[in-house]
Amino acid sequence: MRPLGKIERVVVKIGSRLIAENVDERVGILAREVAALKRRNIESVIVTSGAIALGMRRLQLSERPRTMPGLQAAAAIGQGHLILAYERALEQEGLLAGQVLLTHDDVRDRKRYLNARHTLAELLRMGAVPVINENDTVSVDEIKFGDNDRLAALVTSLCEADLLIILTDVAGLYNGPPETSQLISDVRDIDAEAMPFAQGSGSMIGTGGMLSKVQAAKTAGRFGVITMIASGRRPSPVQTLVDGAAEGTVFWPSVSRLQSRKHWIAYALKPLGVLVVDEGAKRALIEGKKSLLPSGIKRVEGHFSSGDPVAVRAEAGDEIARGLCAFDDREVALIMGKKSSELEAIVGYRCTEEVIHRDDLVPL
Repeated sequence: MRPLGKIERVVVKIGSRLIAENVDERVGILAREVAALKRRNIESVIVTSGAIALGMRRLQLSERPRTMPGLQAAAAIGQGHLILAYERALEQEGLLAGQVLLTHDDVRDRKRYLNARHTLAELLRMGAVPVINENDTVSVDEIKFGDNDRLAALVTSLCEADLLIILTDVAGLYNGPPETSQLISDVRDIDAEAMPFAQGSGSMIGTGGMLSKVQAAKTAGRFGVITMIASGRRPSPVQTLVDGAAEGTVFWPSVSRLQSRKHWIAYALKPLGVLVVDEGAKRALIEGKKSLLPSGIKRVEGHFSSGDPVAVRAEAGDEIARGLCAFDDREVALIMGKKSSELEAIVGYRCTEEVIHRDDLVPL
């Protein structure tokens, strides 16, 4: 058994292939699991894939559409069938389903992020079960999460969960091909112990594969959330994991929880520009936990406005931090390398001394 500590809220993500095998059976099992946990005062949030897969089935398509309009159309046809399955299954357990469809814009924009967070909190307060999916019917390349594993990791921040369970069609992460290799039970250093064995999707139905699941575990871990990847084909797949059963692969967070806002900055936002800094600034940010001052900036890339997210890179090219920039790209280009005392004269107004304040900056 694995002692997980006190679990009060769990995010359960179920993959497309499990849903496509038998949507009513899989959703019915999950509904019974959620109801059982609720009787133990453990709240559940479901992140579900499957809209496109179900739409493909109804359209009698043999392979996943290759165009964005084709994917959106399949999602539009499948989403209604998917949420209806959840509504029926949860209703049989005396529970209500609250459908929430998200795009990347909903977490990239701070106001919309907070709106989504408040909605989830209110659904849980009312005793409903949030059922979340990416809004595939309107998403385009620039705003897609890319897969629901990443979406599930971000949802752990939105709803302040204690545990992320990713149910898939394999038993967990293996150190090679599942048929001939050993299951990795516990991971504490994702880069060293998991990434070498993570692979992309080989399915015509899903999009993520094990790589996206491992990356999701890394994101959730930065929020201090334990992630479990395990088979969704077992009896009571969720409860046994919550109880600490030695099944699947557990990714233990190596850091304490970041503030929710900093987690949003680091993992929900897409950087609109890049600030390249010198070695002294790199040490100040990483070792000293300091703000980024203009004197340490060597180069600015991209176009962004004041308050936009940017990546911070060392001169060698490695990304060392992300943050919200207090100046636009034109102003940064004018003040980089300058002393803080010179800023007002350069930009023409009374301004902050920090290009990125430490409260708005997250080392990676």
